[in-house]
Amino acid sequence: MPQHTNNHESLLADTYGNALPGKSIRHQINLLLEQQTFSPLFIQGDAKDVLQSLPTGLVDFCMTSPPYWGKREYENGGVGLENTIEEYIDNLLSTFSEVWRVLKPTGSFWLNIGDTYLNKRLSGIPWRVALRMMDEQGWTLRDHVIWHKVKGGPDNTTDRLRNVHEQVFHFVKQPTGYYFNADAIRSNPKKTKVVNGAIVSASGVSGVRYKRQIELSTYLTENEKQAAMYDLEQMLNRVRSSEVADFRMIIRGQQRATHSDSERVSGRAKELRDKGYYFLMYDPKGSKPGDVWDILPEDTQKRNGHFAPYPEDLCRIPILATCPPAGIVLDPFCGTGTTNFVAQTLARKSIGIDISDEYLAIATERCWRLL
Repeated sequence: MPQHTNNHESLLADTYGNALPGKSIRHQINLLLEQQTFSPLFIQGDAKDVLQSLPTGLVDFCMTSPPYWGKREYENGGVGLENTIEEYIDNLLSTFSEVWRVLKPTGSFWLNIGDTYLNKRLSGIPWRVALRMMDEQGWTLRDHVIWHKVKGGPDNTTDRLRNVHEQVFHFVKQPTGYYFNADAIRSNPKKTKVVNGAIVSASGVSGVRYKRQIELSTYLTENEKQAAMYDLEQMLNRVRSSEVADFRMIIRGQQRATHSDSERVSGRAKELRDKGYYFLMYDPKGSKPGDVWDILPEDTQKRNGHFAPYPEDLCRIPILATCPPAGIVLDPFCGTGTTNFVAQTLARKSIGIDISDEYLAIATERCWRLL
């Protein structure tokens, strides 16, 4: 196994593989795969050009935040400086076709992309990109996350609302069989407790109210009432044994089916019709995150030298949930290396690509401090 060297250039390559004299990008990839540390490999160059030099099916996970269109002039040019929105989207799609190629069939691609106003009109760039990715390239959209930036930037406009959110899309190459570890991102579950000798669930459910509703119901037959009482007691026993952290009981005539009252489209509605009740159980290992994330943008976190708001906390849930522990992370527009920095802290190897040697120098130094 090659040993890590203190030379920062070992982490930095250009499009022609000059990270180490005479060594190709393929050689650098082999070193990355063999190394025992989680130091990222940074490669300078145009994202699409570099991606074309990478092996097919190399990476397990990709997350990126491309330069916004027409908002800032990033060093060395690149994506975002096109004359029209259509050209910008075309260039992104061209790059994402290479992301598809280098991503394993079980991999995930998380895309954070900002919008912009043109002639007083919000352009809708994130959804234009997402829809074309699905329609033209075959990506499956599994999650649409709203990143609430908590503190928006200064806004002196007088004819519209403040912009305090961005889109984060989670794409996969196949609708089933992709890697997803829900347990890695669950919150710590609340505990059950005993109150006056009775078991009470994490949210305060003791079963007393449900028993009363069953007893007084005019919608349940006597047989259904007996079955409901028995199953309720069994559920309370599962709470006592910590097999279930919490639950809700839906009873005919007392609560509505959770998704639809139509028995044609809802299995729950059919169960309510045939049985008279059903249970919703909460995982004892805790709940998964929702799809609205309150995260401070990077420019409020005392970081210098780079102007994108893409923060470290935005990367943690995606990497933990959709990149296996031994997986390879990719960011084709890595900037100052936020995705790679988080991957390193979470013990994943990674590749970062950017057109700016200045940003990559910052990224290298930033990740070097973790060693």
